[in-house]
Amino acid sequence: MRKFPENFWWGAATSGPQSEGRFNKKHANVFDYWYEVEPEEFYDHVGPDTASNFYHSYAEDIQLMKDINLNSVRTSIQWTRLIDDFETATVNPDGVRYYNAIIDEFIKQGITPVMALHHFDLPVELYHKYGGWESKHVVELFAKFAERCFELFGDRVKDWFTFNEPMVIVDGQYLYQFHYPKLIDGKKAVQVAYNLNLASAKAIQAFRKLDLPQKGARIGTVLNLTPSYPASDHEADIEAGRIADLWRNEMFLNVAVFGEFPAALVELLTKDKVIWESTEEELAILKANTIDVLGVNFYHPSRVKAPDISPNSTANWMPDRYYDSYDMPGRRMNVDKGWEIYPEALYDIAINIRDNYKNIDWFVSENGMGVSQEERFLNEEGVIDDDYRIDFITEHLEWLHKGIEEGSNCFGYHLWTPIDCWSWKNAYRNRYGFISNNIHTQIKTIKKSGHWIKEVSKNNGLK
Repeated sequence: MRKFPENFWWGAATSGPQSEGRFNKKHANVFDYWYEVEPEEFYDHVGPDTASNFYHSYAEDIQLMKDINLNSVRTSIQWTRLIDDFETATVNPDGVRYYNAIIDEFIKQGITPVMALHHFDLPVELYHKYGGWESKHVVELFAKFAERCFELFGDRVKDWFTFNEPMVIVDGQYLYQFHYPKLIDGKKAVQVAYNLNLASAKAIQAFRKLDLPQKGARIGTVLNLTPSYPASDHEADIEAGRIADLWRNEMFLNVAVFGEFPAALVELLTKDKVIWESTEEELAILKANTIDVLGVNFYHPSRVKAPDISPNSTANWMPDRYYDSYDMPGRRMNVDKGWEIYPEALYDIAINIRDNYKNIDWFVSENGMGVSQEERFLNEEGVIDDDYRIDFITEHLEWLHKGIEEGSNCFGYHLWTPIDCWSWKNAYRNRYGFISNNIHTQIKTIKKSGHWIKEVSKNNGLK
């Protein structure tokens, strides 16, 4: 039996916009709006209007999470559901009622509620009015929203996270066109990355002003991390990996843990004349408001090689002028999702955090595999035999356990996701949950992996 640390988090993660549905929301977020104007962009034209109906079925859904012995669950508070007026952060009564209800239900069921404040769901009117995360005014509005959340729910929620995967906001909205507004603008992307770091720090500042740490609460951020593995040991490939790491991992991780950007990244962006606009006061806020705890989302490795085209070519600035993606021959794949399977990277992340990031307390905040047409694996008892998911989780936990044994301070593992949920442009094309969801009937059924994790959690370890 591979035992995990005492009080280890065995849980799962979802988000407000991907589970609740759009019921009773006064405002639209960027995905609500994008579905309104371009429904054809979404798989099978399925948008976020219903999602997994968590707004209505939260009590039954949380009971199912308890039935598989999850002891912690992360979700998020939707800015567009909680707040009526973004400028003053006045609240919507139904939003307050709803989030109070789900927090109380989690606690009633013995599940630790873990709350994120932003999961890609910027209010669309703040984009149309101010340019969204391009605007430092929106940074201030986010800090007001965060403070309101702490005031309303901080008496019960003790584990807070400011952002989920801020790097994806930069990539999706401003570089690679997979999130609305689908821009390609390297200069804006750099400023947005800075502003997101600042927004997180200002939320942490508000958290500490309310003395929540003295009441046993902690705050962090959730980053999608992966080492950038060079294609070879050639100097040019290693340099490509170094720069890819600066942009993809260290730009957010360094600020979160140390309160400052990597000097090498600042030097590079300055040389390329795309460096963000900042003030001494802002940089001091970043320095003074670092995280207590880190969430790490990991799905697949990052492999890079030296770029085929010189970085000095005439072109609009993009970070990947310094590296190209590399497909390793013979790699294992989750073909449905198009992602390489490489569990050993989770060990590498654990050791990197141990050696280079203060050995900060951290947990695996997302991991998992999306598989399409899971009804293929329905057995005679009506249960989905998702042995592939059990194998995937087991391998990742084995490498994580090795990192913990070698001194990395990991305190939990959360699968994405507890119940099959709506997934942005992909809608319900791939399924990730311990619990299946028939999106036509909203009937939810525990998969084989759900019964399996129940035993893992009970044993606090792997046989």
